Amino acid sequence: MPQFPEIKPDTPAGLTQLLESWTTPTFLPQLVGEWPLVKAARQSDQALVDYLLGFDKGISVDCLRLPHAEQGRVFYNSTFDGFNFERQRLPFQTALQQLLTLRQTPEPESLYVGSTSVERCLPGMLQQNPMPLDALNPLATLWIGNKSRIAAHYDMPDNLICVTAGKRKVTLFPPDQVENLYVGPLHFTPAGQAISLVDLANPDFEQFPRFRLALEAAMVFELTPGDALYIPSMWWHHIEGQESINMLVNYWWQSQTPVTGRAENALYHTLLALGGLPDEQRQAWKALFDHYVFGQDPERFAHIPPSQRGPLEAPDEATLRQFKAMLANSLRQ
Repeated sequence: MPQFPEIKPDTPAGLTQLLESWTTPTFLPQLVGEWPLVKAARQSDQALVDYLLGFDKGISVDCLRLPHAEQGRVFYNSTFDGFNFERQRLPFQTALQQLLTLRQTPEPESLYVGSTSVERCLPGMLQQNPMPLDALNPLATLWIGNKSRIAAHYDMPDNLICVTAGKRKVTLFPPDQVENLYVGPLHFTPAGQAISLVDLANPDFEQFPRFRLALEAAMVFELTPGDALYIPSMWWHHIEGQESINMLVNYWWQSQTPVTGRAENALYHTLLALGGLPDEQRQAWKALFDHYVFGQDPERFAHIPPSQRGPLEAPDEATLRQFKAMLANSLRQ
Protein backbone atom coordinates (compact mmCIF):
# COMPACT_ATOMS: atom_id res chain seq x y z
CA MET A 1 0.00 0.00 0.00
CA PRO A 2 1.51 3.37 -0.99
CA GLN A 3 2.80 5.76 1.64
CA PHE A 4 1.23 9.18 1.83
CA PRO A 5 2.72 12.61 2.53
CA GLU A 6 2.02 14.32 5.83
CA ILE A 7 2.46 18.08 5.94
CA LYS A 8 2.03 20.74 8.60
CA PRO A 9 1.78 24.17 6.92
CA ASP A 10 4.02 26.79 8.53
CA THR A 11 1.12 29.24 8.54
CA PRO A 12 -2.57 28.85 7.64
CA ALA A 13 -2.13 31.70 5.15
CA GLY A 14 0.30 29.54 3.18
CA LEU A 15 -2.22 26.75 2.71
CA THR A 16 -3.65 27.99 -0.59
CA GLN A 17 -0.24 27.97 -2.26
CA LEU A 18 0.39 24.43 -1.02
CA LEU A 19 -2.98 23.16 -2.20
CA GLU A 20 -2.45 24.62 -5.65
CA SER A 21 0.89 22.81 -5.92
CA TRP A 22 -0.20 19.34 -4.80
CA THR A 23 -1.26 16.59 -7.20
CA THR A 24 -1.47 13.69 -4.73
CA PRO A 25 -3.47 13.18 -1.52
CA THR A 26 -1.92 14.89 1.49
CA PHE A 27 -2.65 14.46 5.19
CA LEU A 28 -2.68 17.61 7.32
CA PRO A 29 -2.77 16.59 11.00
CA GLN A 30 -4.65 18.96 13.30
CA LEU A 31 -5.05 21.63 10.64
CA VAL A 32 -8.30 22.72 12.31
CA GLY A 33 -7.55 21.48 15.80
CA GLU A 34 -8.05 24.95 17.28
CA TRP A 35 -11.47 25.52 15.77
CA PRO A 36 -14.15 26.22 18.41
CA LEU A 37 -16.27 23.62 16.60
CA VAL A 38 -13.64 20.94 17.14
CA LYS A 39 -13.13 21.94 20.77
CA ALA A 40 -16.85 21.62 21.41
CA ALA A 41 -16.91 18.16 19.83
CA ARG A 42 -14.03 17.05 22.04
CA GLN A 43 -16.06 17.97 25.11
CA SER A 44 -19.09 15.84 24.27
CA ASP A 45 -21.70 15.10 21.62
CA GLN A 46 -24.12 17.36 23.48
CA ALA A 47 -21.60 20.21 23.49
CA LEU A 48 -21.18 19.77 19.72
CA VAL A 49 -24.94 19.91 19.14
CA ASP A 50 -25.31 22.94 21.41
CA TYR A 51 -22.54 24.72 19.49
CA LEU A 52 -24.17 24.00 16.12
CA LEU A 53 -27.60 25.07 17.33
CA GLY A 54 -26.13 28.43 18.24
CA PHE A 55 -26.01 29.15 14.49
CA ASP A 56 -29.18 27.32 13.45
CA LYS A 57 -31.84 29.42 11.69
CA GLY A 58 -34.46 26.72 11.30
CA ILE A 59 -33.34 25.53 7.87
CA SER A 60 -34.48 22.07 6.75
CA VAL A 61 -31.88 19.67 5.35
CA ASP A 62 -31.92 16.51 3.25
CA CYS A 63 -31.34 13.31 5.24
CA LEU A 64 -30.84 9.66 4.38
CA ARG A 65 -32.29 7.07 6.77
CA LEU A 66 -31.12 3.44 6.65
CA PRO A 67 -32.23 0.37 8.62
CA HIS A 68 -29.71 -0.97 11.13
CA ALA A 69 -29.24 -4.10 9.01
CA GLU A 70 -27.55 -2.04 6.29
CA GLN A 71 -24.71 -1.18 8.71
CA GLY A 72 -24.55 2.37 7.42
CA ARG A 73 -23.75 1.39 3.83
CA VAL A 74 -25.49 3.82 1.46
CA PHE A 75 -26.22 1.62 -1.55
CA TYR A 76 -28.78 0.05 -3.86
CA ASN A 77 -31.57 -2.26 -2.73
CA SER A 78 -31.36 -6.02 -3.23
CA THR A 79 -33.13 -5.92 -6.61
CA PHE A 80 -31.08 -2.97 -7.90
CA ASP A 81 -34.17 -1.05 -8.93
CA GLY A 82 -34.01 1.39 -6.04
CA PHE A 83 -31.95 2.21 -2.98
CA ASN A 84 -31.57 0.87 0.55
CA PHE A 85 -32.45 4.16 2.23
CA GLU A 86 -35.29 6.64 2.53
CA ARG A 87 -34.87 10.33 1.84
CA GLN A 88 -36.33 12.77 4.32
CA ARG A 89 -36.30 16.50 4.75
CA LEU A 90 -35.99 17.56 8.38
CA PRO A 91 -35.23 20.74 10.27
CA PHE A 92 -31.50 20.62 11.04
CA GLN A 93 -32.26 20.88 14.76
CA THR A 94 -34.50 17.80 14.53
CA ALA A 95 -31.79 15.82 12.75
CA LEU A 96 -29.28 16.71 15.47
CA GLN A 97 -31.66 15.73 18.26
CA GLN A 98 -32.39 12.43 16.54
CA LEU A 99 -28.66 11.70 16.31
CA LEU A 100 -28.35 12.24 20.06
CA THR A 101 -31.30 9.94 20.71
CA LEU A 102 -30.01 7.19 18.41
CA ARG A 103 -26.89 6.84 20.56
CA GLN A 104 -29.06 5.18 23.22
CA THR A 105 -30.63 2.68 20.82
CA PRO A 106 -29.19 -0.89 20.90
CA GLU A 107 -29.54 -1.33 17.13
CA PRO A 108 -29.74 2.22 15.79
CA GLU A 109 -30.78 3.05 12.29
CA SER A 110 -28.40 5.22 10.30
CA LEU A 111 -29.14 8.91 9.85
CA TYR A 112 -26.97 10.86 7.45
CA VAL A 113 -27.00 14.53 6.48
CA GLY A 114 -24.72 15.08 3.50
CA SER A 115 -23.41 17.90 1.33
CA THR A 116 -25.22 20.75 3.07
CA SER A 117 -24.10 24.35 2.52
CA VAL A 118 -22.59 25.61 5.77
CA GLU A 119 -23.37 29.24 4.99
CA ARG A 120 -27.01 28.46 4.26
CA CYS A 121 -27.57 26.08 7.16
CA LEU A 122 -25.39 27.66 9.86
CA PRO A 123 -24.67 31.27 8.87
CA GLY A 124 -21.79 32.75 10.81
CA MET A 125 -20.12 29.46 11.72
CA LEU A 126 -17.43 29.76 9.07
CA GLN A 127 -16.41 33.13 10.47
CA GLN A 128 -15.77 31.56 13.88
CA ASN A 129 -14.01 28.58 12.29
CA PRO A 130 -12.02 30.19 9.47
CA MET A 131 -10.20 28.51 6.62
CA PRO A 132 -7.97 30.93 4.67
CA LEU A 133 -8.87 29.74 1.18
CA ASP A 134 -10.58 32.86 -0.18
CA ALA A 135 -8.32 32.90 -3.23
CA LEU A 136 -9.74 29.50 -4.26
CA ASN A 137 -13.38 30.63 -3.82
CA PRO A 138 -14.37 27.26 -2.30
CA LEU A 139 -17.81 25.92 -1.50
CA ALA A 140 -17.98 24.83 2.16
CA THR A 141 -20.37 21.99 3.01
CA LEU A 142 -21.05 19.94 6.12
CA TRP A 143 -21.68 16.23 6.54
CA ILE A 144 -22.98 14.80 9.81
CA GLY A 145 -24.43 11.47 10.90
CA ASN A 146 -23.84 8.36 12.93
CA LYS A 147 -22.00 5.33 11.56
CA SER A 148 -21.95 5.39 7.77
CA ARG A 149 -20.16 3.92 4.76
CA ILE A 150 -20.12 5.97 1.57
CA ALA A 151 -19.03 3.91 -1.44
CA ALA A 152 -15.99 4.89 -3.46
CA HIS A 153 -16.80 7.66 -5.92
CA TYR A 154 -15.00 10.60 -7.51
CA ASP A 155 -15.69 14.33 -7.58
CA MET A 156 -14.58 16.75 -10.26
CA PRO A 157 -13.52 19.54 -7.85
CA ASP A 158 -10.49 19.42 -5.59
CA ASN A 159 -11.49 18.66 -2.02
CA LEU A 160 -10.18 19.50 1.45
CA ILE A 161 -12.02 17.54 4.14
CA CYS A 162 -11.76 18.59 7.79
CA VAL A 163 -12.95 16.17 10.46
CA THR A 164 -14.63 18.10 13.25
CA ALA A 165 -16.26 15.29 15.27
CA GLY A 166 -15.98 11.51 15.49
CA LYS A 167 -13.61 9.46 13.37
CA ARG A 168 -13.38 8.95 9.63
CA LYS A 169 -11.58 6.25 7.72
CA VAL A 170 -10.87 7.41 4.19
CA THR A 171 -9.71 5.00 1.49
CA LEU A 172 -8.45 6.60 -1.72
CA PHE A 173 -7.86 5.07 -5.13
CA PRO A 174 -6.01 6.79 -8.00
CA PRO A 175 -8.11 7.69 -11.06
CA ASP A 176 -6.47 4.95 -13.14
CA GLN A 177 -8.04 2.28 -10.89
CA VAL A 178 -11.50 2.81 -12.39
CA GLU A 179 -11.46 -0.55 -14.22
CA ASN A 180 -10.68 -2.36 -10.95
CA LEU A 181 -13.42 -0.68 -8.88
CA TYR A 182 -16.42 -2.20 -10.68
CA VAL A 183 -18.31 1.06 -11.00
CA GLY A 184 -22.11 0.94 -11.16
CA PRO A 185 -24.55 2.79 -13.42
CA LEU A 186 -23.76 6.33 -14.52
CA HIS A 187 -27.41 7.38 -14.77
CA PHE A 188 -28.89 5.73 -11.66
CA THR A 189 -26.92 6.55 -8.53
CA PRO A 190 -27.58 6.97 -4.80
CA ALA A 191 -26.37 10.56 -4.62
CA GLY A 192 -25.34 11.86 -8.04
CA GLN A 193 -21.94 10.30 -8.65
CA ALA A 194 -21.39 6.76 -9.93
CA ILE A 195 -20.12 4.47 -7.17
CA SER A 196 -18.05 1.33 -6.80
CA LEU A 197 -20.26 -1.72 -6.27
CA VAL A 198 -17.67 -3.43 -4.07
CA ASP A 199 -18.39 -3.58 -0.34
CA LEU A 200 -15.06 -2.40 1.05
CA ALA A 201 -15.84 -3.91 4.46
CA ASN A 202 -16.45 -7.35 2.96
CA PRO A 203 -15.22 -7.50 -0.65
CA ASP A 204 -16.42 -10.43 -2.75
CA PHE A 205 -13.28 -11.30 -4.68
CA GLU A 206 -15.05 -14.01 -6.67
CA GLN A 207 -17.46 -11.46 -8.09
CA PHE A 208 -14.91 -8.61 -8.17
CA PRO A 209 -11.48 -10.25 -8.67
CA ARG A 210 -9.70 -7.15 -10.00
CA PHE A 211 -10.54 -5.28 -6.80
CA ARG A 212 -7.41 -6.84 -5.29
CA LEU A 213 -5.41 -4.67 -7.70
CA ALA A 214 -7.30 -1.58 -6.55
CA LEU A 215 -6.48 -2.39 -2.93
CA GLU A 216 -2.79 -2.64 -3.79
CA ALA A 217 -2.94 0.94 -5.08
CA ALA A 218 -5.16 2.25 -2.26
CA MET A 219 -4.17 4.84 0.33
CA VAL A 220 -5.85 4.66 3.75
CA PHE A 221 -6.16 7.55 6.20
CA GLU A 222 -7.52 7.51 9.76
CA LEU A 223 -8.76 10.98 10.69
CA THR A 224 -9.69 12.25 14.16
CA PRO A 225 -11.17 15.64 15.16
CA GLY A 226 -8.95 18.44 13.89
CA ASP A 227 -7.33 16.42 11.09
CA ALA A 228 -7.67 17.37 7.42
CA LEU A 229 -7.05 15.58 4.15
CA TYR A 230 -6.55 16.96 0.65
CA ILE A 231 -8.23 14.81 -2.02
CA PRO A 232 -7.24 15.79 -5.57
CA SER A 233 -9.79 16.09 -8.34
CA MET A 234 -11.01 12.76 -9.76
CA TRP A 235 -9.52 10.54 -7.04
CA TRP A 236 -11.93 7.83 -5.92
CA HIS A 237 -12.72 8.01 -2.20
CA HIS A 238 -14.58 5.72 0.18
CA ILE A 239 -15.47 7.42 3.48
CA GLU A 240 -16.50 5.63 6.66
CA GLY A 241 -17.91 7.38 9.74
CA GLN A 242 -16.98 5.26 12.74
CA GLU A 243 -18.57 6.91 15.79
CA SER A 244 -22.10 7.54 17.07
CA ILE A 245 -21.80 11.13 15.80
CA ASN A 246 -19.37 12.07 13.02
CA MET A 247 -19.04 15.44 11.34
CA LEU A 248 -16.80 16.93 8.73
CA VAL A 249 -16.61 20.23 6.90
CA ASN A 250 -15.22 20.12 3.42
CA TYR A 251 -14.13 22.71 0.89
CA TRP A 252 -14.59 22.18 -2.85
CA TRP A 253 -12.99 24.27 -5.56
CA GLN A 254 -12.12 24.05 -9.23
CA SER A 255 -8.45 24.53 -10.01
CA GLN A 256 -9.47 25.55 -13.51
CA THR A 257 -13.07 26.28 -14.39
CA PRO A 258 -14.19 24.45 -17.55
CA VAL A 259 -14.74 26.76 -20.49
CA THR A 260 -18.23 25.41 -20.98
CA GLY A 261 -20.40 22.61 -19.68
CA ARG A 262 -19.62 19.66 -17.45
CA ALA A 263 -16.97 17.12 -18.34
CA GLU A 264 -19.39 14.32 -17.41
CA ASN A 265 -21.70 15.43 -20.21
CA ALA A 266 -18.89 14.95 -22.71
CA LEU A 267 -18.47 11.40 -21.39
CA TYR A 268 -22.20 10.65 -21.68
CA HIS A 269 -22.38 12.02 -25.23
CA THR A 270 -19.28 10.04 -26.22
CA LEU A 271 -20.79 6.83 -24.85
CA LEU A 272 -23.96 7.36 -26.86
CA ALA A 273 -22.18 8.42 -30.04
CA LEU A 274 -19.28 5.94 -30.08
CA GLY A 275 -20.18 3.09 -27.74
CA GLY A 276 -21.96 1.01 -30.38
CA LEU A 277 -19.47 1.47 -33.22
CA PRO A 278 -17.31 -1.40 -34.51
CA ASP A 279 -14.01 -1.78 -32.71
CA GLU A 280 -11.89 -0.50 -35.60
CA GLN A 281 -13.94 2.70 -35.72
CA ARG A 282 -13.73 3.17 -31.96
CA GLN A 283 -9.96 2.75 -32.16
CA ALA A 284 -9.86 5.41 -34.86
CA TRP A 285 -11.87 7.75 -32.64
CA LYS A 286 -9.54 6.94 -29.75
CA ALA A 287 -6.64 8.16 -31.88
CA LEU A 288 -8.53 11.39 -32.58
CA PHE A 289 -9.32 11.94 -28.90
CA ASP A 290 -5.71 11.20 -27.96
CA HIS A 291 -4.56 13.80 -30.46
CA TYR A 292 -7.10 16.57 -29.93
CA VAL A 293 -7.99 16.19 -26.25
CA PHE A 294 -5.19 14.34 -24.48
CA GLY A 295 -2.20 15.22 -26.65
CA GLN A 296 0.79 16.60 -24.75
CA ASP A 297 2.69 18.29 -27.60
CA PRO A 298 1.98 22.04 -27.32
CA GLU A 299 2.98 22.47 -30.97
CA ARG A 300 0.58 19.92 -32.43
CA PHE A 301 -1.67 22.68 -33.82
CA ALA A 302 1.12 25.04 -34.86
CA HIS A 303 0.48 24.32 -38.55
CA ILE A 304 -2.98 25.92 -38.31
CA PRO A 305 -3.15 29.74 -38.51
CA PRO A 306 -3.95 31.10 -35.03
CA SER A 307 -7.05 32.86 -36.34
CA GLN A 308 -8.54 29.50 -37.42
CA ARG A 309 -7.77 27.30 -34.41
CA GLY A 310 -11.23 27.72 -32.90
CA PRO A 311 -11.71 25.40 -29.90
CA LEU A 312 -8.25 23.86 -30.39
CA GLU A 313 -6.99 26.51 -27.98
CA ALA A 314 -8.64 28.79 -25.42
CA PRO A 315 -11.58 30.16 -27.43
CA ASP A 316 -12.75 33.74 -27.42
CA GLU A 317 -16.39 34.59 -26.72
CA ALA A 318 -17.42 34.52 -30.38
CA THR A 319 -15.91 31.07 -30.94
CA LEU A 320 -17.46 29.82 -27.73
CA ARG A 321 -20.92 30.96 -28.81
CA GLN A 322 -20.44 29.41 -32.24
CA PHE A 323 -19.52 25.98 -30.93
CA LYS A 324 -22.16 26.02 -28.21
CA ALA A 325 -24.74 26.61 -30.93
CA MET A 326 -23.27 23.78 -33.02
CA LEU A 327 -23.46 21.39 -30.07
CA ALA A 328 -27.00 22.42 -29.17
CA ASN A 329 -28.15 21.93 -32.76
CA SER A 330 -26.48 18.52 -33.03
CA LEU A 331 -28.09 17.28 -29.80
CA ARG A 332 -31.54 18.22 -31.13
CA GLN A 333 -31.13 16.06 -34.22
